[in-house]
Amino acid sequence: MNTQLRTALTEAMEAAANSAGMAVLRAEAGADYKGSPTARFTIGSTAAALAERTLTLELSERFDFNKPGLLPGMTAYLQESSKRLRNPRPDCDVTLAGLPISFGKFQWPFHQSTSGADTLVVHGEVKLEDGHGSPLHAMVAASMTVTFAEIVPAPEQPYAEKFIYNAIRKTLDRGQMEMVKSGNRQPVPVTTRYYSRWQKKFIFTDTTEKQRMDFLALKVYWLSGVLGGGEPIWIADPRDAQYLNTQPEELMRIASAVAGEGLVRLTDEGEYASATPALLDLSAAYDAELAAALEATKPSFNEEMRAGHTNM
Repeated sequence: MNTQLRTALTEAMEAAANSAGMAVLRAEAGADYKGSPTARFTIGSTAAALAERTLTLELSERFDFNKPGLLPGMTAYLQESSKRLRNPRPDCDVTLAGLPISFGKFQWPFHQSTSGADTLVVHGEVKLEDGHGSPLHAMVAASMTVTFAEIVPAPEQPYAEKFIYNAIRKTLDRGQMEMVKSGNRQPVPVTTRYYSRWQKKFIFTDTTEKQRMDFLALKVYWLSGVLGGGEPIWIADPRDAQYLNTQPEELMRIASAVAGEGLVRLTDEGEYASATPALLDLSAAYDAELAAALEATKPSFNEEMRAGHTNM
């Protein structure tokens, strides 16, 4: 491991990564949004992993995840990441509305809002990934109230990344965030409307089987066919399952139906799928869906955000 940092946290992270079949490639000191010390890890499946297939994980310097209430979440996060890193673009996702996007430049962990509001905030960037180098992106300030944060095991990346990314996708689906060439940070509030205390889970969108089939075909088209050079991508991703209010096993079942239509080719016992020529032939339809999704963000966009009134 190439390291500039050796602490109890780095040793714990090495052990946790190894148990998930990965390796810590680099550990270095960092700082969060307010300058507090952090530990930044670069994790890959192998020591020779390509830069685009590594995970950047940033934690508070004194964070201890080896506690009964925290270790399961870290373990699940690393296990999921090990499978997602097999994707040609692990940083990319798609929205139900039809947008291929990437997540990057997130400044973990959460920090207290600078506006004085009783909220915790994390900053990041979402980019449109259309395969043509689009300059469109959105700088975001995703927030949750201190009260809402009580349901999260810790305000750290492994415990919040999934629902923050899905809240961003949902905000795009609702036409409440605009992809622009330049602009101010746009707010993404994570509220109790996304969480069922009775079911003890996040719920973003209730989807039908047809919507899930369309989503999986869309995902394979963009992430495998357009951005991945035809390589297989993980279709049993729990992040997608949360976003669609379903289970990874159900996504595998639905992917089998999509494969039956000749649109995807399944591998690894149905967990991964690649685009077929028949799916790539639908490029005009997917391009039109992308254009419509971008257009839909404009009419309902909050004009105050253009003036920088986000106070985050």
